[in-house]
Amino acid sequence: MALPEQFDNLRIPVIGSPLFIISNPDLVIAQCKAGIVGSFPALNARPGPVLEEWLIKITTELDAYNKANPDKPAAPFAVNQIVHKSNDRLMHDVELCVKYKVPIIITSLGARVEVNEAIHSYGGIVLHDIINNKFAKKAIEKGADGLIAVAAGAGGHAGTTSPFALIQEIREWFDGPLALSGSIATGDAVLAAEAMGADLGYIGSAFIATEEANADQAYKQSIVDYAADDIVYTNLFTGVHGNYLKPSIEAAGMDPNNLPESDPSKMSFGSGGSEKSKAWKDIWGCGQGIGAVKDIRPAGEVVARLMDEYATAKNRILGGSAAKAAAE
Repeated sequence: MALPEQFDNLRIPVIGSPLFIISNPDLVIAQCKAGIVGSFPALNARPGPVLEEWLIKITTELDAYNKANPDKPAAPFAVNQIVHKSNDRLMHDVELCVKYKVPIIITSLGARVEVNEAIHSYGGIVLHDIINNKFAKKAIEKGADGLIAVAAGAGGHAGTTSPFALIQEIREWFDGPLALSGSIATGDAVLAAEAMGADLGYIGSAFIATEEANADQAYKQSIVDYAADDIVYTNLFTGVHGNYLKPSIEAAGMDPNNLPESDPSKMSFGSGGSEKSKAWKDIWGCGQGIGAVKDIRPAGEVVARLMDEYATAKNRILGGSAAKAAAE
């Protein structure tokens, strides 16, 4: 199935995932200009009125860029909405997204019919992130247009299912837009995601180590310095299981190999941020694909690297297929 028109201007099939605290207008604009979907969590804009300022900045700068570059327009941007019941800003933020006609909305931690209907009212689309096939079916039943399969190894609130299994199960019944998240940090991995049946790669951790990202310099350098073995999977910090850098846990005085379980019912995504999230602000999340990140650079250069790797991988496969056909 062809992707909706919102994705027409992509130069590589990639969504830059919304990074809590880290994603900001500068990063989103750079990603979109480079040719991938840039996104940010609505709750990164604090307090609530700041969200409108961000939407004005992003839409204004991208409109100006498109007028100046009609032959190479920017990719669309997306806003992530946490639809969990503890998010007391949800409908305020959704109303602003409707006002500014945000092309793509990414919903997380629940699926809400009224949110989907609001976005559909102006022609926007909703992608819902899920960690298993059961949640995927619920999201589509409630009106989501597409899915983000958050598989094992993803940063943030990750699942534990192999991407091979998760994509296969979803594609048995769903032929709409499908992105894959889970250790994708190279162009080769984007192509592999497509080969499995996904339409798009969903990349987050690689963009932490960018000049535009709103992350501590030590955090950015950690993305460069560490790899998959340096990541631990726990629900201690938010109440939902996710992947985090062991060195940041150790720096907080804890043993990453002996972390207690948290109570999922205590997670909170209110307008001011939970006390727990503030307490753990120096715990650094990321996915298992960080071994591919070798330096800190502008986001546009990261996208350019992905594009080069993607083209090389595709040529390698097509070249091998052509050689095999000739030999036969």
